[in-house]
Amino acid sequence: MQFKDIKRQTVTANHLTEIIDSGRVSHTQLFLGETASGSLALAIAYAQYLNCEHRQHYDGNGPDGLRADSCGECPSCKKYQQLSHSDLHLYFPYAATSQVKGQGISAADFQGEFREFLNAKHQTGTLDEWYEFMQIENKQGMIRERDADDIVRTLGLKSYEGGGKVAIIWMAEKMNLTTANKILKCLEEPTPNTLIVLVAESTDKMLSTIISRTQLVKIRTISNGFQNVSDEFRSLYVTWMRQLFKLNMASLSAWVDTMNSKSREVQKQFLLFAQESIRDSFLCNNAGLPSQIDFGDEKFNASFPAMITERNIELLNNAFNEAIFAIERNAYGKIAFMELSFRISKALKKR
Repeated sequence: MQFKDIKRQTVTANHLTEIIDSGRVSHTQLFLGETASGSLALAIAYAQYLNCEHRQHYDGNGPDGLRADSCGECPSCKKYQQLSHSDLHLYFPYAATSQVKGQGISAADFQGEFREFLNAKHQTGTLDEWYEFMQIENKQGMIRERDADDIVRTLGLKSYEGGGKVAIIWMAEKMNLTTANKILKCLEEPTPNTLIVLVAESTDKMLSTIISRTQLVKIRTISNGFQNVSDEFRSLYVTWMRQLFKLNMASLSAWVDTMNSKSREVQKQFLLFAQESIRDSFLCNNAGLPSQIDFGDEKFNASFPAMITERNIELLNNAFNEAIFAIERNAYGKIAFMELSFRISKALKKR
């Protein structure tokens, strides 16, 4: 992965290449941000640049304003492009599958599948997409003690190819306590010529002792906008809002069942879309701004914005924030969506 392949993260990419060029590379770094915004892709591009034999410098005149990038042509870069470099070590959450079972499983058992997933998703696939790829949607993956042992052992060995050894731990917040404490030893007693990059979307469940020993790199969230939202999301939203206005319990229950059948990531993305739609209606109704979202229903487009006023916008926004928070923490979708539905219905009546 080269920095030029990561869209809309030029500022962060330039910061990272400057760190390496200045020789100020911290032994352990924490890339904090959404995978969909490029946090993992940036970590891999960073490692590739670190080991590149012929770094390219553009003085800010490179693709999209890049100051520098890896060459993409040297033997090291070509191996990084295929995620096959001997000194690149990837760790990630996983769970037993129908093919790989037992108490002794580790990330090593899923390396092929993980690389295939990263290549298919251009290194921006989400955790739920990874679980779906592994066909473990209803299980909780984690990074285990055996992985920590492997990290300690691997980083203690000499480099295979003479460059720097790199361990990238994706979704580092999925380490259990034992794993985190073992990895802490690597951070406190770093071996020479090694780089550990923790990639996380949240630090809420990470040990403060680990966070304090890392150099933080915040990854800017990249909004994809709502121009390309699926027709299914638009239809689900329109149906939902109409049901909540009338509060037809039979049809609402069927709608909630539909949402509950979807993956957590789809549920979260729908809620983000719905929250943005509410905000769009508020700006349309109260600030006179043109609507940015077409729901494919002229009557709904014309009438619904009037339902969102200064009296209920804060109630609605808080309700969505709490529902999204609950889904992110694996709440039962049926309960989360039903509770949110009641709160929205009540708020709409306060217009």
